Amino acid sequence: MREFSVPVKVKVPRDNNTTHLVVKQAEKQSNPALFATKDASGQWSDIRATDFLSDVRRIAKGLMASGVEAGDRVAIMARTRYEWALVDFAVWFAGAVSVPVYETSSPSQVAWILGDSGAVAAFVESGRHENVVRQAVASENLEGFRDVWQFDGGGLDTLREAGAAIDDAALEERRLIAGLDDVATIIYTSGTTGKPKGCELTHGNFVELSENAAAALPEVAHEGAQTIMFLPLAHVFARFISVLCVAAGATVAHTPDIKNLLPDLQSYKPTFILAVPRVFEKVYNNSMLKAEDNGKGKIFHAGVDVAIAWSKADQAGKVGLGLKVKHAIFDKLLYGKIRTAMGGRVQHAVSGGAPLGDRLGHFFHGIGLMVLEGYGLTETTAPISVSTPQKIKIGTVGAPLPGNAVRIADDGEILTKGVCVLKGYFKRPDLTEEAFTDGWFHTGDIGQLDEDGFLSITGRKKEIIVTASGKNVVPAQLEDTIRANALVSQCVVVGDQRPFISALITLDEEALPGWLERHDLPAGTTMAEAANHPAVRAEIQALVDSANESVSQAEAIKVFRIVEHDFTEASGHLTPSMKIKRAQVLKDYSTVVEEIYAQQRMQQA
Repeated sequence: MREFSVPVKVKVPRDNNTTHLVVKQAEKQSNPALFATKDASGQWSDIRATDFLSDVRRIAKGLMASGVEAGDRVAIMARTRYEWALVDFAVWFAGAVSVPVYETSSPSQVAWILGDSGAVAAFVESGRHENVVRQAVASENLEGFRDVWQFDGGGLDTLREAGAAIDDAALEERRLIAGLDDVATIIYTSGTTGKPKGCELTHGNFVELSENAAAALPEVAHEGAQTIMFLPLAHVFARFISVLCVAAGATVAHTPDIKNLLPDLQSYKPTFILAVPRVFEKVYNNSMLKAEDNGKGKIFHAGVDVAIAWSKADQAGKVGLGLKVKHAIFDKLLYGKIRTAMGGRVQHAVSGGAPLGDRLGHFFHGIGLMVLEGYGLTETTAPISVSTPQKIKIGTVGAPLPGNAVRIADDGEILTKGVCVLKGYFKRPDLTEEAFTDGWFHTGDIGQLDEDGFLSITGRKKEIIVTASGKNVVPAQLEDTIRANALVSQCVVVGDQRPFISALITLDEEALPGWLERHDLPAGTTMAEAANHPAVRAEIQALVDSANESVSQAEAIKVFRIVEHDFTEASGHLTPSMKIKRAQVLKDYSTVVEEIYAQQRMQQA
């Protein structure tokens, strides 16, 4: 199939905007809890729609009193916390446009975003963030920038007090200025290549997509459902889910430090979560390592095989009696414990950002956690498509959401149109024109549609490697297989215009000590020492050999190098959403790459 579209389920009046989502929930007799916050003692408290609406209005009035006009851009730079969502909606109530900034951004990155967007003010979390913003403003002499309000420094109270002079009618007039076609936010791409560009997402992108996604996922996002947000809200995926939950009346809690994720999951007990594939890999690998450390590795791996077999049989509609019995046994021995570690109530997980892979998808489904894999970009307000509990094919990213359409171009590129697609790139009509063909947006990804309209992602157009012999190689398939092992943190396949395929591999610093112990190796072995240890190299070689079995000989990895330092966001090699900055890795490790091919040439000479 070359094209598949799904009609809109929910039609939204053109004069509506994101603020109507909050007002609608506050007018309900049930007055649903939209958010939950944790106090110093670790207790969670609900924030009802009416209370959220009241505080949003107070802060929005403060913005108006501070000179923020309709259409002005206001930046938000903070970790994932309740106040992020609070000020996001306050900006919209004031008729302004919010501009997310990753809280890990450098002064130069912040300067680019503030300068390019023309932001007049910023919300920040702490003094550290305020220093970065002020340094960025000073470095570029951004004369139009005026105010910084700090969450931890009483900035919100300052706005609440300033807004007391603004009457309700003035705020209501400002709130209703924007319609569905007006820009709600400018999200700058995280920059895996080149300078970040501002994606103009409209109120319609958020409202129409949220209402239609909620209609397509009633079992997941509904009043009474609970989720805990730990992905950065500066990223479109988390941001969209946050707005979707307001549209559905579901409750969102936040945990700003991923180190606290497990205890927060256990105390808050969400009904669904959202994560990127690396998080699911970590859950799987940590469970495996814990089992092996306790001498229960055989039980774990047997349980994995049963979970995957059960999931595949369940999807085919034929689970045999013997498999049902084995599954029930492992549910008590293993699966229930993993679910308990995630809070005990999680039934669904939404995965995006990168392909999850069949094995992990079937494993989690088999233990009682249905992973709904979705696909989208910053430019598509996150989801173009997503699997639903009624319509799921593990290994695909589902069919288009209502209001969206997908087309496969002649070269395999995925094109899309619909309620999800951005208005354009801010101040870049050239890029906007380049991104569209006859109304269809070019995603840059390669994929295929099956007979039911389910989309599968097979690679990134710009990341397809073409070897010196002209062979096209999709690196993701090899990388995902190798990275699925607990010992591996990252894998980058190399070989563009080269005679053969090679790979750069990093070790997982958390998993290494346990692996060393199980292999009777010194506990004090460093990452650098491990990278060159024969036992470690033999383990990685076995992983590479296994991955090579899934591709042709011309696509197989012939040589690999274990890099001593991991690829992280701090090192500049990962985006905040955990995607590899391939160009940066190849630039920083060019000496290693050249050495691989030079050595091979010498051996052949």
